[in-house]
Amino acid sequence: MSRRSFRASTSGIARAKKAFDSKGWTQEYLATEAGLSSRQSVWKFFTGRPIERYIFKEICFRLDIDWEEIVDLPKMEAEPEIVQTAIALDAQSSLEDWVKFLRSQLHDLIQTTCNTLQSSFDVTQPELSDIYTALYILPQPARQRWLEVSDLKEAQATTERLNLSPDNPQVIAGIDVIAEYSKLMLLGKPGAGKTTFLQYLALQCNQGNYREDLVPFFIQLRSLITENSEEEEFNFSHYFSQLFLPYGIPQDKILLLLQEGRFLLLLDGLDEISLQESEKLLKQIDKFAQDYYKNQIIITCRSASQNYHFRGFNYVEIADFSYPQIEIFAQKWFMAVNSDPNQGVKKAEQFLEQLNRPENRPIRELGITPILLNLICSVFRERESFPTKRSKLYQAGLDILLQRWDQARGIQRDQIYRHLSLTDKIKLLCQIAATTFEQGNYFFETPNVLNLIEDYLRNLSQNLSPTTTDLETLWLNSEAVLKAIELQHGLLVERARDIYSFSHLTFQEYLTARKIVATPAKQLTLELERLGTRIYDKNWREVIALTVSMLPKANFLLQRMKMILDDSVQQDPDLINCLEQIETKVRSLKLAYQPAAIRAYYFTLFLYRDLNLAIALDVKFGSQQTLSKELALDSALARIYGDATKLQENPDAKKYLHFCFGLDLEQKFSLAPDFAQAFKTLKADLPSLESSLTACTETPLSIADWWIEKGQDWLTKFWQMLIQYRGIGQYWRVSSDKIHLWYQYYQGNLFLVECLHSDCAVDPEVRQSLEANLMTVPH
Repeated sequence: MSRRSFRASTSGIARAKKAFDSKGWTQEYLATEAGLSSRQSVWKFFTGRPIERYIFKEICFRLDIDWEEIVDLPKMEAEPEIVQTAIALDAQSSLEDWVKFLRSQLHDLIQTTCNTLQSSFDVTQPELSDIYTALYILPQPARQRWLEVSDLKEAQATTERLNLSPDNPQVIAGIDVIAEYSKLMLLGKPGAGKTTFLQYLALQCNQGNYREDLVPFFIQLRSLITENSEEEEFNFSHYFSQLFLPYGIPQDKILLLLQEGRFLLLLDGLDEISLQESEKLLKQIDKFAQDYYKNQIIITCRSASQNYHFRGFNYVEIADFSYPQIEIFAQKWFMAVNSDPNQGVKKAEQFLEQLNRPENRPIRELGITPILLNLICSVFRERESFPTKRSKLYQAGLDILLQRWDQARGIQRDQIYRHLSLTDKIKLLCQIAATTFEQGNYFFETPNVLNLIEDYLRNLSQNLSPTTTDLETLWLNSEAVLKAIELQHGLLVERARDIYSFSHLTFQEYLTARKIVATPAKQLTLELERLGTRIYDKNWREVIALTVSMLPKANFLLQRMKMILDDSVQQDPDLINCLEQIETKVRSLKLAYQPAAIRAYYFTLFLYRDLNLAIALDVKFGSQQTLSKELALDSALARIYGDATKLQENPDAKKYLHFCFGLDLEQKFSLAPDFAQAFKTLKADLPSLESSLTACTETPLSIADWWIEKGQDWLTKFWQMLIQYRGIGQYWRVSSDKIHLWYQYYQGNLFLVECLHSDCAVDPEVRQSLEANLMTVPH
């Protein structure tokens, strides 16, 4: 090595990487700061290669580190010894000895460079070995499947919410796949973990946990091209044979190791190579793989960019994270970022508990992509909760996929749709999302999405240059834009051949809401009126909630939602009667609770026994200890009525025994004399407890016969007694169809309150009026 050059030590590289990550720069930005025309020297700096002294010192200065503390001066002086060791080894060594020697020389470099995570965040990330979560592989890439839209809908529909990417039972552990194939093309969406998997594999081989008979070497293809950009005729075989010469290994030995297949070559980011460079590189890699076919070679590439087929390679795809993988990743992540292991375990438990809540399912869906799961963990770490305004989190995820993920790694892709600004790209995505969502199309065929892109480009062209609206040109541009969105951002995914969807339903919902909020003021009122009418449609709930949170003022939309709920009441005389009776009961109690919360409590007392709305309106309903005795008594009576109904439908001695124990209300409550006497008389009509105990050990016929013959009459008397003495139960005997409609009404009120309690902009008087008039008959 020339004494005019410096290189960083292994520990120095690690320290420099931490300083670099903390600044949140790209390698291009650091190169500019250091006054360099390209990032080639920066790349060499971080990979332990020699660079000019003055450049080395300038880079250290920009990173705020002392160059003398990270320079590898001892190694520069020791190089002749490495060469002598290699020469001595050559005289009597076997091929295995050369493998061991080269592994020892590369060990520290691989450990340092491959244990650092690629980051698009503003904070330093944990080391890869601390948080790596095993990946699973789809043996057949999704875009190769011949399926219909109906097949995807049927396979991925759930009772609660459509799952665009359900767990696939055919997945295979990644480590098993690489053990089976010596030549592998590993495909995946942006942020799916392709680079991480190769780095992990390099570390495993480096540490002797996988194929310790091979020499692992991890190559970022974009860096390889940058490093050799000045060469007119780049030759991959020549490059590789020259790569290890600085370690004192003769070229003939390197070629022998290649010929005998003693390398594990991990080539990362085939999609990151520019079009003008890729054709030459593809042919070079293909030829290299044929010439040195005994070596194990794994190449990664984004799914949408895979157009070239390497001979002898198997093509597979990284599967989305399943929930067990999300759990494992979160536990490791919080352990790694907390100095106290116990605190890390606690934080992970809190994270998973909140992630599993029903209201956070859209956030949980983002976790199937590792890069977005990393974002979710980082956000939670700061606040120990998820943002009340979830749109901020979704925007951060969108920002990573649209810009920061490539920028953070210094990737300059071919701008196939460079004429579109970032604003135009977002508007286009909003148009696709809103149109398909409005149509109920979560999966859409290629011609349909191309038509949407073409319409957008036509309108854009007419605004910019009315002469560029040739139909054939627009169609070709639309195809290019679709592929660019899939390749560069991964926001649209080819789920099967020529069938697309958004990568996450969450993004489709967020972009739909964003499109509504961006509607011009003259048309916004009409859009919000239409949106408010969808309050009963579960598929639109997330869009409504996001729109409420993003509107500068949500008064109108919230009031519109309340109007739709009130219309439901007006159209149902039985519901009007029910709400009026509940209101009479509430006024008679005079309790220190929010009246709307008491109304919600009584509405569900027997029909659903759901306290979510009552608790949302008044937290005192969340604890049995603080619940009023009047409310607790009515709850106990409703439970008795429910148990009696079940007994009458299906008599059983053991159930009756449990029922009898629940009748002992006098010990728990102070009953009014007239009600106590009526209740006592009614209980006396029941079969004796002694006969039920005997029936449990002998025969239950006497109990069953009594409930069959007299149970309905007793239940009716009990129901009438509740109406007369407690003012409850009048609406408990309604049809199942009516119960279903009323439950929808209740869920609509609950959803309205959830929107009100989100971090939305609403006038205090509007909020107060809406809450005060919940579950009432409109006037």
